[in-house]
Amino acid sequence: CTPFQDQADSPAALRIDTGYVTALEFDCDRFNADLEPLRSFILPGGTPGSSLLHQSRTITRRAERSMWAAIAELGDEISVQPAHYLNRLSDLLFILARVANHAGDVLWIPGSDREHPPTE
Repeated sequence: CTPFQDQADSPAALRIDTGYVTALEFDCDRFNADLEPLRSFILPGGTPGSSLLHQSRTITRRAERSMWAAIAELGDEISVQPAHYLNRLSDLLFILARVANHAGDVLWIPGSDREHPPTE
């Protein structure tokens, strides 16, 4: 929210840079290494901790979409790094939600939640 500072003598504001994104990618790889490969869509549920992580991921994705909209509107006036950071953070939250489901992922089963059409 702080505009870029062009003056050499002013203190640097906190900025998200590629190092932050790289750290999230490292954590994604580290936590994903022991998980089973995805073979189905994952439903946001399971343990209370996993459910909260899925909710956090949803909120982070919404923030990312807002950030990309701001970038489209303001262009070079703001950095794209926070949008990249939010993208990787939401991926990490998804992976951590899977880790928090110790008994396994809550998988979507195609057709299991649909009503069958009436037969004549």
